[in-house]
Amino acid sequence: MTESQVGMAQGDGRLGIGLRGVLVDIGRCQLLSLAAFAVAGAGALVIGALLLLPLGIGFLLLPPAAVVLRRVSDRYRDRAARWTGTVISPPRPLPSRSTPPENPTGRHRQARALLGDHGFWHDLRWAWAEPATGALLAVVPLALVEYGLFGAAVQPFVWRLLGDGNWYAFIPVDSTPTMLAALLLGLGFIAAGLKLAPATLRVHARWSRRLLAAPHTTELVRRIEHLAGSRADILDVQAAELRRIERDLHDGAQARLVALGMTLDEATRLLDHDLAAARVLLHEVRATSQRALQDLRELVHGVLPPILADRGLGDAVRSLALDSHLDVRIETALPGRLPAPVESAGYFAVAELLANAAKHSGAPEVHIRLSHTDGALRATVTDEGRGGADPDGSGLRGVRRRLDPFDGTLVLHSPPGGPTTATLEIPCASSSPKTSSSSGTG
Repeated sequence: MTESQVGMAQGDGRLGIGLRGVLVDIGRCQLLSLAAFAVAGAGALVIGALLLLPLGIGFLLLPPAAVVLRRVSDRYRDRAARWTGTVISPPRPLPSRSTPPENPTGRHRQARALLGDHGFWHDLRWAWAEPATGALLAVVPLALVEYGLFGAAVQPFVWRLLGDGNWYAFIPVDSTPTMLAALLLGLGFIAAGLKLAPATLRVHARWSRRLLAAPHTTELVRRIEHLAGSRADILDVQAAELRRIERDLHDGAQARLVALGMTLDEATRLLDHDLAAARVLLHEVRATSQRALQDLRELVHGVLPPILADRGLGDAVRSLALDSHLDVRIETALPGRLPAPVESAGYFAVAELLANAAKHSGAPEVHIRLSHTDGALRATVTDEGRGGADPDGSGLRGVRRRLDPFDGTLVLHSPPGGPTTATLEIPCASSSPKTSSSSGTG
């Protein structure tokens, strides 16, 4: 195929993917508009149970009704994450019944606990607002597409049968020119609806997050629990690192220095009567001291690479690329130096991701991009390997454990067959407003 034919084929492929995408979004809008009936039904069940509380039967009906409502709201949270990438933090689980199911006392206690649960009231507020707001929002692109289809696909065939009172929007369709105008207007409505569908889904997801996100108190409790867990992980990591340093010193540099001292003593005794043997021992001393120095350099490099301390994260990652057997392409857009702990965490996280790519991906080339946007360091490591990486593997767990103290995140996308993209983000401020961009190959 010629270059122009390849370009046309690629353009047709992108057009097909884009058309499928907007049609899928239209279908999702249709699903949201229909799902509003389920939301309204779940909300009505809960309201009915609340109204029956004075009669006593409401205490028995409220817990199962709240469970139904929570299942519906969880489905909406999942859709928002899958369809638009909008993460809606779920509330705490609903209060559970602590007594056997046949004992009505458990139902009464569970109902009273539900009445004091903020997440339950958040779900109920959303259940009453969604059919009147979110569902109507989702209907807008559907109405445009359906009305456009009536103008573009129906009017050209039925306008003669409908008589003089036939109007399409603001156009009286009573002749061939007005029919053609209605057809063009219908096509415009269809295009507007298809164009509006993705934006409508994003707006709907933001609206749902405003109503469905966990209460502020729940977020604070989770934050405290996360920090407590991160602190424990930090202490474990520090203890393991100290043990590693102690072991490396004891088995490496310290052992060589002890051997060096013993060799020097032996060489000193031989100086008076066997200079040749003393000279050989002194050569051994020199070689041993060089190996001890190399051990110390490797130990320091494992704690804090000198190039990272001297020249920053970008150059330190380039040094990783030079040591890798893969073809590593690096693109950096960092605004000067970042806080030293952030640079250290980013460096070792990228080093682990690069090592995983070298060991498991089977890809000949890796692309690394470093940037600082919206107050966060972002590093993306992409390879064209076989894919199917395990997000819960030991290497990636170690990366997440290193990022947790900084409230950092690691997102892995690795479908079978590739490509694999690992994106880490660490919230941080830059020490310089000036942005330096560069790229290179290691």
